[in-house]
Amino acid sequence: MALTERTEEDKIEILASGHIQIRTATVIERDGVEISRSFHRKVVDPTSDMTAERDQVKAIASAVHTPEIKAAFIAAQAEAAL
Repeated sequence: MALTERTEEDKIEILASGHIQIRTATVIERDGVEISRSFHRKVVDPTSDMTAERDQVKAIASAVHTPEIKAAFIAAQAEAAL
């Protein structure tokens, strides 16, 4: 009876605000049969450092995080701070 654990980024979603949600699944298997799956999400905002992200996420961010989206995000953050 061998237990294995693996993680996989199984969903990437783009929100209207320019945020990118990345869902990571942690899968536990016993003898190759999945017995458990749990999820973790992280959100990448338009000003996030992308150096640690996978190439697929970087490509999506470079297409979605336009200068206009970045400026709107920064303006919204400044407005919220008031």
